[in-house]
Amino acid sequence: MSEKLKIAVQKSGRLSEKSLEIFRECGIKIPNSSQKLKTVSSNFPVEILFLRDDDIPQYVEQNVADIGILGENEVWEKNRNVQVVRKLGFGDCRLSLAIPKDEEYTGINYFNHKKIATSYPRILSKFCQKNQLKVEIEEISGSVEIAPSIGLANCIFDIVSTGSTLLTNGLKEVETVVHSEAVIIKTPNLIGEKQMILEKLLFRIQAVMGSLENKYILLNAPNHAVNQIINVLPGMKSPTVLPLAQEGWSSIHSVITEERFWEIIDELKTLGAQGILIIPIEKMII
Repeated sequence: MSEKLKIAVQKSGRLSEKSLEIFRECGIKIPNSSQKLKTVSSNFPVEILFLRDDDIPQYVEQNVADIGILGENEVWEKNRNVQVVRKLGFGDCRLSLAIPKDEEYTGINYFNHKKIATSYPRILSKFCQKNQLKVEIEEISGSVEIAPSIGLANCIFDIVSTGSTLLTNGLKEVETVVHSEAVIIKTPNLIGEKQMILEKLLFRIQAVMGSLENKYILLNAPNHAVNQIINVLPGMKSPTVLPLAQEGWSSIHSVITEERFWEIIDELKTLGAQGILIIPIEKMII
């Protein structure tokens, strides 16, 4: 392939390292790029552009970059002509309304006729319209949490991950408006060779994400309980059952989500399962 797929990622911040990490998990070599605005993989036809996250939708819409990795919140806020092609399962956060911690929260109507500071005026405006709230929106970039303490606004609307920053600034979260995570977006005009590269990249990402979401499970079971265990322990198609050297026993192999395992572990033990092993999966091709 002669063309390279141009990928815009966040230059710094909460999604930057995670974006590069997923490339490494996909076997894509990215040179050390801490001081560069762009870099090229040595073993996969991609070029990485390091940009501000709120600029990525514009660059993708204008075909400066073919695809981008960023938070859904920026896609919604910028409202550019781009397509979300894949959720990535990391960068989870929420966009929430927060008020001074000493104030009593009386419900959504608390915000009526309040001045709200935010870096996400479009998302906030839609929420307020939906809930018939009349507010004054003060758009600022960065350090939104300080706005109430300096008299710039009564409350704020911002990204929340752990909530520790709010507490540090004397605020408390009272309303979650929307949940967000990292996504891949693409230009609607992506065709031909670059579309093929994207499909290869998405295939690798699916293999990586499948391995993170699932675990390989092995257990020993008495033969009389094999069918019952299979019924509570399905595989991608069906579990593998192999005879053990000890007569009357079999080894059962399957793939299961870790959450599902904890739901059924007691049932497996009750049915006679022994020697249960849970093993990480490096890659999973479905």
